[in-house]
Amino acid sequence: MCGIAGWIDYGRDLKQETAVIDKMTNTLSRRGPDAQGIYLKEKVCLMHRRLIVIDPENGIQPMTIQKGGVNYTMVYNGELYNTEDIRAELLSDGYTFKGHSDTEVLLTAYVHWGEACLEKLNGIYAFGVWNDSSETLFLARDRMGVKPLFIYNFKDGILFGSELKTLLANPIVKPQIDSDGLKEIFLLGPGRTGGKGVIKGVRELKPAEYLIYKKDTGPIIQKYWSLEAYE
Repeated sequence: MCGIAGWIDYGRDLKQETAVIDKMTNTLSRRGPDAQGIYLKEKVCLMHRRLIVIDPENGIQPMTIQKGGVNYTMVYNGELYNTEDIRAELLSDGYTFKGHSDTEVLLTAYVHWGEACLEKLNGIYAFGVWNDSSETLFLARDRMGVKPLFIYNFKDGILFGSELKTLLANPIVKPQIDSDGLKEIFLLGPGRTGGKGVIKGVRELKPAEYLIYKKDTGPIIQKYWSLEAYE
């Protein structure tokens, strides 16, 4: 189990917000006790806490791959069951790999296929990819929603994280519960309605959804898969 988080903000210099970034990252320590990584630029910060299982050196996150002069940087929580099948397909298309982690395979798959890579994934995952050239954030969650992913959209950007408390570690998110949040707490027992985040303004990316965020469009959410029944 690992933990991921991100902060895109066009209203401030995130390099001046390291205290808040540390607080957000530290909320994920129980999910990733073995290592910590941060990708930080003026308008974007990606955070990762890692539980090391495979390839300690070559699976370090956030991970960046360059293709065609463009840097793609990813934070990822999950496991791909068909890693070797995807790796073999990418190798046949001319890609090479430094290690044997599924992180590198997943990021390369996104670089090669874009959002269509989701059609090829068999596994449990929540991940985010930042395109440095187009300044675009891509988020995705697995088909069954095994891995959590919360988001909070605000005027100048977006926050995401594996846990609610990660977002609450940022003062942009106020610890307020509106009427919908009260319904989630008191009316529905121990679970939550899919997509609800309890805290005002926070929602959960639903299973089999992906999100594309750009400054000029804001977040656009699409469903990429649904369960079908056959006779």
